Amino acid sequence: MRRARPISRDDNRGARRQSIVKAIEVPRCRQAQQLNGTIVLNAQQHPLESGYGAASTADEVIRGVDLSGKTAIVTGGYSGLGRETVRVLRGAGARVIVPARDTNRAREALRRIEGVEIWSTDLLDSRSIAAFAARFLNENAALHILVNSAGIMALPERELDARGYELQFATNHLGHFELTTRLLPALRAAKGARVVSVSSLGHRYSPVHFDDINFEHREYGPWLAYGQSKTANILFAIELDAREKANGIRAFSLHPGSIAGTGLEKHIPTKMLIDAGVLDAEGNPIRDPSRNLKTIEQGAATSVWCATSAQLDGLGGLYCENCDVAVAIEPAGGKSSIAEGVRPTGGVRSFALDQVAASRLWALSETMISAATNAQE
Repeated sequence: MRRARPISRDDNRGARRQSIVKAIEVPRCRQAQQLNGTIVLNAQQHPLESGYGAASTADEVIRGVDLSGKTAIVTGGYSGLGRETVRVLRGAGARVIVPARDTNRAREALRRIEGVEIWSTDLLDSRSIAAFAARFLNENAALHILVNSAGIMALPERELDARGYELQFATNHLGHFELTTRLLPALRAAKGARVVSVSSLGHRYSPVHFDDINFEHREYGPWLAYGQSKTANILFAIELDAREKANGIRAFSLHPGSIAGTGLEKHIPTKMLIDAGVLDAEGNPIRDPSRNLKTIEQGAATSVWCATSAQLDGLGGLYCENCDVAVAIEPAGGKSSIAEGVRPTGGVRSFALDQVAASRLWALSETMISAATNAQE
């Protein structure tokens, strides 16, 4: 994923880009005004007792599922959990397309998985996303599964993309929002599609700060920005499901577990990971699913379960973990720490389930993309 350099205060180009953000009037939906900030939750946000757990693997949860004749798109599909998701979906018979900015790297990473299609795409570039979607829609093919798995985590310094948007929010949320919405005609054509957003227990670090998405008026924090983007993933799934379930599209978000060694953790100091119990004293990954410390095969299981399990038929807008629907919990007092990610219990914070905030985020995302597109013209 392309990363933009930090924009300094005296960078004229940066100032112009930041003006795009400042020009956005944060939308407030009519429903939000009527409910006066009351959090509205999905009554189905509770465990199903699926029979799977933290130690379940992607191969186990897809056993018996035939995806012949189905098409899947997996972002981030050439590394870590995304690659494992691609392998399992392809093994079940699906046609799998992987969007990739670095197509050579993707081909090398996926060379042992036969038949995977690699299409050039940059999730930080609206024109690139539009070209990808147009190419797919021109096939007049249905899209049955979309797994939004690409992401970055805990950038140590505030960075902005070329449009002036904070990089974790732009990468983890905005790019996937635009890709998904542009592919809606193909998802509707499937008459039974699923969209899966890979979020994280890290959403607990922050709700979405609608009045300062880009940390222009508050101190930047690597985990605050990551948490905001992961909460956005959950809210996006909620609103997408609400808008499109009548068209046969159901959406889910999830926490995959803590999986060291995928590269996602490259910005986190080794000592912090050791202190959190993710790595041992020698810096090697600890695997203990009872503490959410998983292998890649275990980490991809919930994505695959959300994308394919008949146990979720008729459901949607839910946040899942350990191959089941997660429990909703209230935020604890005090600051969250990375060590919470390796505790046996997880759950989803109520602020990430707020249907009013989900509607507001959708409107804001549309406005941000439109403002940046207009500025390019």
